[in-house]
Amino acid sequence: MNNFITRTLSALVYAGVVIASLLVQPECFGNHMLLFGVVFMMVSTLAVREFHKLVGGSDVKIQSYAMMANALLFCTLYFFFYGDLVWRPLLFAYVAILMLTMILHLFREKVNAIQSWGNLCAGQLMIALPFALMSGIALYDKWLLFALFILIWVNDSGAYIVGSLMAKRKGGNHKMFPRVSPAKSWEGLVGGFIFDLIAGYIFYLVGWTSTIGLTAYPLLDSLLFALAVGIFGTLGDLMESLMKRTIGVKDSGTFMPGHGGVLDRFDSLLLAVPVVYFLFIYLPSVL
Repeated sequence: MNNFITRTLSALVYAGVVIASLLVQPECFGNHMLLFGVVFMMVSTLAVREFHKLVGGSDVKIQSYAMMANALLFCTLYFFFYGDLVWRPLLFAYVAILMLTMILHLFREKVNAIQSWGNLCAGQLMIALPFALMSGIALYDKWLLFALFILIWVNDSGAYIVGSLMAKRKGGNHKMFPRVSPAKSWEGLVGGFIFDLIAGYIFYLVGWTSTIGLTAYPLLDSLLFALAVGIFGTLGDLMESLMKRTIGVKDSGTFMPGHGGVLDRFDSLLLAVPVVYFLFIYLPSVL
């Protein structure tokens, strides 16, 4: 019971921070999603730190440089999407930090350079970039990012509910990837998709489709949006689970009581965010 209460309170705080950063904009910040930028730059930096603690052990220097690079990448894309020319020097600083971090290995005899370089690039591509692309979605339309979070939460809830119910039936669940995530089942996967499609249909019925910019084919766009988040949210979750299994840990960290680390809470966004940005913002703008 105590663990349930802890998990519930942590989840409420997590949801509250996400919603507040998207929908609450103090007057002193103007109307530029600056609160979102500050909050998620910190969250993404913590996520990158967790990643490098997992894969790099106690290499504090590499962790520090990776965190600086992450913050610079987030700020670069934030100001790029916002339309401020300050992103150009930030991009230069970001590339310089990455290059200097790689050159640093020339002076470190006891570090496996190839492994460390690979970890640095993987952390930037797999974690820093998706978080930075969130700024593009938020500045394009904060309701689109809000809808993405809702679909992630709905998918997780649907998968858990259906998976738990099916586990009680004769024959139980059919495991998806037991070596990666023993708790995930094909029944739960389908349940999560169904819940997401229902949520997408509700978006369409209440007119939220036009609010979040999905206006070309409202119903089709709503369902495609929901399905894309469900599919790639699940794959992102599995990707993070594979990383933890490979390393041999249960949680990515202890930042959120009862839930694990930052990566454990935001893993579903690692693939969903780039896909949503590409399909619903970038692709329509170039076609």
